[in-house]
Amino acid sequence: MALSDSLHDREALPLLDGERLLLRPVCADDAAALTDILTEPEVARWWGRNDIDSVREEMRAQPSFVIVVDGAVAGWLHVHEETDPDYPSVAFDIALTTAVHGEGYAQEALRVSIRHFIDRGHHRFTIDPAVDNERAVRCYAAVGFKPVGVLRAYERAPDGRWRDGLLMDLLADEFNG
Repeated sequence: MALSDSLHDREALPLLDGERLLLRPVCADDAAALTDILTEPEVARWWGRNDIDSVREEMRAQPSFVIVVDGAVAGWLHVHEETDPDYPSVAFDIALTTAVHGEGYAQEALRVSIRHFIDRGHHRFTIDPAVDNERAVRCYAAVGFKPVGVLRAYERAPDGRWRDGLLMDLLADEFNG
């Protein structure tokens, strides 16, 4: 199956404007830029080993946004939208190029996306950084995510060892974005 210029056969994600960024659905032309970001040492530390083929596979596997800053691809926001009316929720995963770390773009991308999914009727959002990814945990807490619990031996780190994940969630009525 080839990755087409459109996202997936599922309902396409919309374009979402923030104050300083644009979220747009990922397309085939984004694979090289996203691979470059995911292979930056500070990003790869948390995202593991990636190459163009694994990025293309991930692009096919789930809907996602590209985070565009000043006209350039600056990051990737994965979205897993649960549409069952009894469990409406959205899980996120996010990566940004190190050139914009610490500038609030991750918080802005999450806030813009959360507002969109609240408007679609979702009431709960989750994200699951590595427990020891303190920068990410602080970022998500600033958006309003709260720690729920530790997912023990949750993911394999690039060095092959298992590391714990921190499950964090945010309820729509707690969101102040």
